[in-house]
Amino acid sequence: MTLDRFYPIFDSADWIERLVPLGIKLVQLRIKDAPLAVVRDHIRRAKSVCDTYNCTLIINDYWLAAIDEGCDYIHLGQEDLDDADIKAIRAAGLQFGISTHDKTELTRAIALHPNYVALGPIYPTILKKMKWHEQGVSKLTTWRGLIGDIPLIAIGGMSIDRAVGALQAGADVVAAVTDITLNENPERRVHAWLAATR
Repeated sequence: MTLDRFYPIFDSADWIERLVPLGIKLVQLRIKDAPLAVVRDHIRRAKSVCDTYNCTLIINDYWLAAIDEGCDYIHLGQEDLDDADIKAIRAAGLQFGISTHDKTELTRAIALHPNYVALGPIYPTILKKMKWHEQGVSKLTTWRGLIGDIPLIAIGGMSIDRAVGALQAGADVVAAVTDITLNENPERRVHAWLAATR
């Protein structure tokens, strides 16, 4: 599966229903700290719109729910890997990406043969408190040399202007979160991202 270069991440199906019809072809649903029934509802809604618009939907963390709901792709953080049953995930035919921040985590990730590796935060991010300082664009080039042909995703503090440098440094895909959701006109921002990355 070839991944689109623009990878927005949203915390609800509401955003996905609103913005995927604009032409987004790769999206992540990342819900934290919600009851499982709520998560399942959002997964179903997100899957419905992504199926309609031929968009690849990636579910963050909730791999069991993703399997139950017939999803194709999940994203796992390093903490998620502690509890995830990779054999069950593979048996269900799910593809998966893994977050990395340092070489120890990267070694762990590569050993699992993921469908992509994410590196971040490339720039400071307001999305969540992290123990990791900004990685910098040059680390994307380092990761590119270490992971071979595995797709590389840049995440953290990304904007359209910064995306250019990330792609030049070796990223295949750029993930965006608050650059869209906090924009005064998210629809216009999505159109600008699509124009910049296609």
